[in-house]
Amino acid sequence: MKKRIAIVYGGYQSEAEVSARSKDGLMAMMDHDRYELVPVKITRQEWTAEPDGKRLPINREDFSYTDGGERKTFAMAYITIHGVPGENGLMPAYFEMIGMRHSTCPALTGAMTFDKFVCNSYLRSFGINVADSIRVRKGQTVDPHAVAERIGLPMFIKPSAAGSSFGVTKVKSEAQIAPAIENAHKESDDVIIEAFMDGTELTCGLYKTSDKTVIFPLTEVRTSNEFFDTDAKYTPGKTKEITPAEVSKEVEEKVKATASEVYDLMTMKGIVRIDFIVKKDGTPFVLEVNTTPGQTATSFIPQQIRAAGMKEKDVFSDVMESILNS
Repeated sequence: MKKRIAIVYGGYQSEAEVSARSKDGLMAMMDHDRYELVPVKITRQEWTAEPDGKRLPINREDFSYTDGGERKTFAMAYITIHGVPGENGLMPAYFEMIGMRHSTCPALTGAMTFDKFVCNSYLRSFGINVADSIRVRKGQTVDPHAVAERIGLPMFIKPSAAGSSFGVTKVKSEAQIAPAIENAHKESDDVIIEAFMDGTELTCGLYKTSDKTVIFPLTEVRTSNEFFDTDAKYTPGKTKEITPAEVSKEVEEKVKATASEVYDLMTMKGIVRIDFIVKKDGTPFVLEVNTTPGQTATSFIPQQIRAAGMKEKDVFSDVMESILNS
Protein backbone atom coordinates (compact mmCIF):
# COMPACT_ATOMS: atom_id res chain seq x y z
CA MET A 1 0.00 0.00 0.00
CA LYS A 2 1.31 3.44 -0.91
CA LYS A 3 2.29 5.81 1.87
CA ARG A 4 0.34 9.06 1.74
CA ILE A 5 2.67 12.08 1.82
CA ALA A 6 1.55 15.70 2.23
CA ILE A 7 3.45 18.14 0.01
CA VAL A 8 3.00 21.22 2.16
CA TYR A 9 3.33 24.52 0.29
CA GLY A 10 2.13 28.14 0.29
CA GLY A 11 2.95 30.41 3.20
CA TYR A 12 2.49 33.96 4.37
CA GLN A 13 5.25 35.89 2.59
CA SER A 14 6.33 36.97 -0.89
CA GLU A 15 7.88 33.53 -1.39
CA ALA A 16 4.48 31.78 -1.59
CA GLU A 17 4.68 31.86 -5.39
CA VAL A 18 8.13 30.24 -5.30
CA SER A 19 6.77 27.62 -2.90
CA ALA A 20 4.00 26.74 -5.37
CA ARG A 21 6.63 26.14 -8.06
CA SER A 22 8.62 23.95 -5.66
CA LYS A 23 5.46 21.94 -4.98
CA ASP A 24 5.03 21.40 -8.71
CA GLY A 25 8.68 20.35 -8.96
CA LEU A 26 8.38 17.83 -6.13
CA MET A 27 5.16 16.40 -7.56
CA ALA A 28 7.01 15.84 -10.85
CA MET A 29 10.22 14.45 -9.34
CA MET A 30 8.94 12.14 -6.58
CA ASP A 31 8.05 8.47 -7.03
CA HIS A 32 4.28 8.18 -7.63
CA ASP A 33 4.52 4.39 -7.79
CA ARG A 34 5.74 4.35 -4.20
CA TYR A 35 3.85 7.26 -2.63
CA GLU A 36 0.43 8.87 -2.80
CA LEU A 37 1.37 12.55 -3.01
CA VAL A 38 -1.22 15.10 -1.88
CA PRO A 39 -0.54 18.85 -2.09
CA VAL A 40 -1.62 20.77 1.00
CA LYS A 41 -1.79 24.55 0.70
CA ILE A 42 -1.18 26.66 3.80
CA THR A 43 -2.36 30.29 3.89
CA ARG A 44 -3.31 32.59 6.75
CA GLN A 45 -6.97 32.04 5.88
CA GLU A 46 -7.13 28.28 5.36
CA TRP A 47 -5.32 24.95 5.17
CA THR A 48 -6.50 22.92 2.20
CA ALA A 49 -5.75 19.41 0.94
CA GLU A 50 -5.79 19.16 -2.85
CA PRO A 51 -6.11 15.46 -3.82
CA ASP A 52 -6.86 15.04 -7.54
CA GLY A 53 -7.55 18.76 -7.89
CA LYS A 54 -10.17 18.86 -5.12
CA ARG A 55 -10.07 21.46 -2.32
CA LEU A 56 -10.79 19.86 1.06
CA PRO A 57 -10.28 21.51 4.48
CA ILE A 58 -7.53 20.19 6.75
CA ASN A 59 -8.44 19.34 10.33
CA ARG A 60 -5.71 21.21 12.22
CA GLU A 61 -6.04 18.99 15.30
CA ASP A 62 -4.39 16.06 13.51
CA PHE A 63 -3.66 17.28 9.95
CA SER A 64 -6.25 14.93 8.43
CA TYR A 65 -8.94 15.60 5.83
CA THR A 66 -12.16 13.93 4.78
CA ASP A 67 -12.77 12.82 1.20
CA GLY A 68 -16.01 11.11 0.21
CA GLY A 69 -16.86 10.50 3.85
CA GLU A 70 -13.50 8.80 4.55
CA ARG A 71 -10.96 10.32 6.95
CA LYS A 72 -7.51 10.51 5.37
CA THR A 73 -4.25 10.81 7.31
CA PHE A 74 -0.62 11.23 6.26
CA ALA A 75 2.49 9.18 6.96
CA MET A 76 4.57 12.36 6.86
CA ALA A 77 4.65 15.95 5.64
CA TYR A 78 7.19 17.14 3.09
CA ILE A 79 7.44 20.87 3.78
CA THR A 80 8.27 23.12 0.84
CA ILE A 81 7.12 26.46 2.27
CA HIS A 82 9.88 29.03 1.76
CA GLY A 83 9.55 31.64 4.48
CA VAL A 84 6.85 31.87 7.17
CA PRO A 85 5.50 29.52 8.51
CA GLY A 86 7.58 26.73 6.96
CA GLU A 87 11.19 27.80 7.21
CA ASN A 88 11.03 29.69 10.50
CA GLY A 89 10.17 26.65 12.62
CA LEU A 90 6.41 27.15 13.02
CA MET A 91 5.25 24.29 10.78
CA PRO A 92 7.90 21.89 12.16
CA ALA A 93 6.77 22.85 15.68
CA TYR A 94 3.16 22.12 14.75
CA PHE A 95 4.03 18.70 13.31
CA GLU A 96 6.19 17.89 16.32
CA MET A 97 3.28 18.78 18.63
CA ILE A 98 0.84 16.44 16.87
CA GLY A 99 3.48 13.70 16.49
CA MET A 100 3.76 13.68 12.70
CA ARG A 101 7.04 13.09 10.92
CA HIS A 102 8.17 15.90 8.61
CA SER A 103 10.97 16.55 6.17
CA THR A 104 12.79 19.50 7.69
CA CYS A 105 14.85 20.40 10.73
CA PRO A 106 13.65 20.68 14.35
CA ALA A 107 11.61 23.78 15.20
CA LEU A 108 14.46 25.47 17.10
CA THR A 109 16.86 24.98 14.20
CA GLY A 110 14.30 26.48 11.80
CA ALA A 111 13.87 29.54 14.00
CA MET A 112 17.64 30.02 14.28
CA THR A 113 18.50 29.53 10.61
CA PHE A 114 15.62 31.73 9.45
CA ASP A 115 16.98 34.68 11.44
CA LYS A 116 20.20 35.47 9.59
CA PHE A 117 21.69 37.49 12.46
CA VAL A 118 20.99 34.76 15.04
CA CYS A 119 22.32 32.09 12.69
CA ASN A 120 25.52 34.05 12.01
CA SER A 121 26.07 34.67 15.71
CA TYR A 122 25.57 30.99 16.54
CA LEU A 123 27.89 29.73 13.81
CA ARG A 124 30.53 32.33 14.66
CA SER A 125 30.64 30.96 18.21
CA PHE A 126 31.82 27.61 16.79
CA GLY A 127 34.50 29.20 14.63
CA ILE A 128 32.57 29.11 11.35
CA ASN A 129 33.47 32.04 9.10
CA VAL A 130 30.55 34.45 8.56
CA ALA A 131 30.31 38.11 7.53
CA ASP A 132 30.47 40.90 10.09
CA SER A 133 26.95 42.22 10.67
CA ILE A 134 24.65 44.56 12.61
CA ARG A 135 20.99 43.99 13.50
CA VAL A 136 18.43 46.81 13.17
CA ARG A 137 15.02 46.31 14.75
CA LYS A 138 11.86 48.01 13.51
CA GLY A 139 11.59 51.52 14.94
CA GLN A 140 15.30 51.68 15.75
CA THR A 141 17.24 54.59 14.27
CA VAL A 142 20.79 54.22 13.04
CA ASP A 143 23.59 56.62 12.21
CA PRO A 144 24.49 55.90 8.57
CA HIS A 145 28.01 57.23 9.04
CA ALA A 146 28.60 55.00 12.08
CA VAL A 147 27.25 51.99 10.18
CA ALA A 148 29.53 52.67 7.21
CA GLU A 149 32.49 53.08 9.54
CA ARG A 150 31.74 49.78 11.27
CA ILE A 151 30.75 47.58 8.30
CA GLY A 152 32.41 49.33 5.37
CA LEU A 153 31.13 50.08 1.86
CA PRO A 154 29.71 48.47 -0.14
CA MET A 155 27.45 46.48 2.19
CA PHE A 156 24.29 44.40 1.97
CA ILE A 157 21.11 45.36 3.80
CA LYS A 158 18.55 42.58 3.90
CA PRO A 159 15.60 41.25 5.91
CA SER A 160 16.87 39.14 8.77
CA ALA A 161 13.94 36.76 8.35
CA ALA A 162 13.04 36.28 4.69
CA GLY A 163 14.40 34.56 1.61
CA SER A 164 14.65 34.46 -2.18
CA SER A 165 16.47 37.82 -1.94
CA PHE A 166 13.25 39.79 -1.42
CA GLY A 167 14.03 43.16 0.17
CA VAL A 168 17.81 42.92 -0.33
CA THR A 169 19.86 45.97 -1.38
CA LYS A 170 23.53 46.29 -2.19
CA VAL A 171 24.43 49.65 -0.66
CA LYS A 172 27.33 51.70 -2.02
CA SER A 173 26.90 55.02 -0.19
CA GLU A 174 25.81 56.31 3.20
CA ALA A 175 22.81 58.01 1.56
CA GLN A 176 21.43 54.62 0.49
CA ILE A 177 21.47 53.10 3.98
CA ALA A 178 18.19 54.48 5.38
CA PRO A 179 16.10 53.71 2.24
CA ALA A 180 17.59 50.20 2.09
CA ILE A 181 16.66 49.57 5.74
CA GLU A 182 13.12 50.77 5.04
CA ASN A 183 12.90 48.45 2.03
CA ALA A 184 14.10 45.46 4.05
CA HIS A 185 11.59 46.19 6.83
CA LYS A 186 8.79 45.52 4.31
CA GLU A 187 9.73 41.84 4.53
CA SER A 188 10.92 41.50 8.14
CA ASP A 189 10.75 43.40 11.45
CA ASP A 190 14.46 42.76 11.91
CA VAL A 191 17.04 43.83 9.36
CA ILE A 192 20.65 42.70 9.03
CA ILE A 193 23.39 44.97 7.73
CA GLU A 194 26.16 42.76 6.44
CA ALA A 195 29.69 43.35 5.20
CA PHE A 196 30.23 42.81 1.49
CA MET A 197 32.60 39.96 0.69
CA ASP A 198 34.32 39.76 -2.66
CA GLY A 199 34.79 36.24 -3.95
CA THR A 200 33.25 33.23 -5.67
CA GLU A 201 29.65 32.40 -4.78
CA LEU A 202 29.05 28.69 -4.28
CA THR A 203 26.17 26.65 -2.98
CA CYS A 204 26.29 23.17 -1.49
CA GLY A 205 23.36 20.77 -1.17
CA LEU A 206 23.49 17.79 1.17
CA TYR A 207 21.56 15.42 3.39
CA LYS A 208 22.37 12.84 6.02
CA THR A 209 20.67 9.63 7.08
CA SER A 210 21.46 7.33 10.00
CA ASP A 211 24.09 5.51 7.95
CA LYS A 212 25.47 7.94 5.39
CA THR A 213 26.24 11.50 4.33
CA VAL A 214 25.41 12.59 0.78
CA ILE A 215 27.01 15.84 -0.42
CA PHE A 216 26.11 16.87 -3.95
CA PRO A 217 28.46 18.58 -6.42
CA LEU A 218 28.85 22.30 -5.76
CA THR A 219 27.19 24.94 -7.92
CA GLU A 220 29.00 28.15 -8.82
CA VAL A 221 26.77 31.21 -9.30
CA ARG A 222 27.75 33.92 -11.76
CA THR A 223 25.32 36.73 -12.49
CA SER A 224 25.31 39.75 -14.78
CA ASN A 225 23.30 41.61 -12.11
CA GLU A 226 24.90 43.55 -9.28
CA PHE A 227 24.37 40.48 -7.09
CA PHE A 228 22.28 37.30 -7.00
CA ASP A 229 18.99 39.13 -6.34
CA THR A 230 15.40 38.05 -7.00
CA ASP A 231 15.60 39.22 -10.62
CA ALA A 232 18.80 37.23 -11.17
CA LYS A 233 17.30 34.14 -9.53
CA TYR A 234 14.10 34.01 -11.55
CA THR A 235 14.84 35.77 -14.86
CA PRO A 236 16.24 33.47 -17.58
CA GLY A 237 19.65 34.50 -18.86
CA LYS A 238 20.54 36.73 -15.91
CA THR A 239 22.59 34.09 -14.11
CA LYS A 240 24.99 31.34 -15.08
CA GLU A 241 24.85 28.37 -12.74
CA ILE A 242 27.78 26.01 -13.17
CA THR A 243 27.44 22.50 -11.76
CA PRO A 244 29.90 21.10 -10.85
CA ALA A 245 31.55 24.37 -9.86
CA GLU A 246 34.78 25.32 -11.60
CA VAL A 247 36.88 25.53 -8.44
CA SER A 248 39.96 23.77 -7.16
CA LYS A 249 39.72 20.44 -5.35
CA GLU A 250 41.01 22.17 -2.22
CA VAL A 251 38.23 24.77 -2.27
CA GLU A 252 35.63 22.08 -2.99
CA GLU A 253 36.78 20.00 -0.03
CA LYS A 254 36.82 23.02 2.33
CA VAL A 255 33.29 24.05 1.35
CA LYS A 256 31.91 20.52 1.63
CA ALA A 257 33.59 19.97 5.01
CA THR A 258 32.17 23.26 6.33
CA ALA A 259 28.70 22.43 5.00
CA SER A 260 28.79 19.05 6.73
CA GLU A 261 29.92 20.66 9.99
CA VAL A 262 27.16 23.28 9.83
CA TYR A 263 24.58 20.52 9.16
CA ASP A 264 25.64 18.81 12.39
CA LEU A 265 25.98 22.00 14.46
CA MET A 266 22.42 23.00 13.52
CA THR A 267 21.04 19.45 14.05
CA MET A 268 19.53 19.51 10.58
CA LYS A 269 17.38 16.93 8.84
CA GLY A 270 16.49 16.23 5.23
CA ILE A 271 17.93 18.04 2.23
CA VAL A 272 19.47 21.44 2.96
CA ARG A 273 21.47 23.96 0.94
CA ILE A 274 24.22 26.12 2.36
CA ASP A 275 25.42 29.17 0.43
CA PHE A 276 29.01 30.38 0.56
CA ILE A 277 31.33 33.13 -0.58
CA VAL A 278 34.87 31.85 -1.05
CA LYS A 279 37.37 34.68 -0.76
CA LYS A 280 40.35 34.93 -3.08
CA ASP A 281 42.61 33.31 -0.47
CA GLY A 282 40.38 30.20 -0.57
CA THR A 283 38.61 30.79 2.75
CA PRO A 284 34.89 29.84 2.68
CA PHE A 285 32.38 32.11 4.46
CA VAL A 286 28.82 30.91 5.12
CA LEU A 287 26.29 33.30 3.58
CA GLU A 288 23.03 31.54 4.37
CA VAL A 289 21.59 28.25 5.58
CA ASN A 290 18.52 27.07 3.66
CA THR A 291 16.59 24.36 5.48
CA THR A 292 13.87 24.30 2.78
CA PRO A 293 15.67 24.85 -0.52
CA GLY A 294 13.78 25.42 -3.77
CA GLN A 295 12.79 22.29 -5.69
CA THR A 296 11.75 23.51 -9.13
CA ALA A 297 13.24 21.63 -12.09
CA THR A 298 15.89 24.35 -12.47
CA SER A 299 16.64 24.86 -8.76
CA PHE A 300 20.10 24.18 -7.41
CA ILE A 301 19.31 20.89 -5.64
CA PRO A 302 17.85 19.07 -8.68
CA GLN A 303 20.76 20.38 -10.77
CA GLN A 304 23.22 18.99 -8.23
CA ILE A 305 21.42 15.65 -7.98
CA ARG A 306 21.64 15.22 -11.76
CA ALA A 307 25.30 16.32 -11.80
CA ALA A 308 26.01 13.58 -9.24
CA GLY A 309 24.59 11.01 -11.67
CA MET A 310 21.64 10.34 -9.36
CA LYS A 311 17.89 10.34 -10.03
CA GLU A 312 15.71 12.87 -8.23
CA LYS A 313 13.04 10.31 -7.32
CA ASP A 314 15.65 8.02 -5.75
CA VAL A 315 17.11 10.84 -3.65
CA PHE A 316 13.74 12.04 -2.38
CA SER A 317 12.69 8.44 -1.63
CA ASP A 318 15.94 7.91 0.29
CA VAL A 319 15.33 11.05 2.35
CA MET A 320 11.68 10.21 3.05
CA GLU A 321 12.31 6.57 3.95
CA SER A 322 15.05 7.69 6.34
CA ILE A 323 12.56 9.99 8.07
CA LEU A 324 9.68 7.52 8.00
CA ASN A 325 11.86 4.83 9.59
CA SER A 326 13.47 7.08 12.19
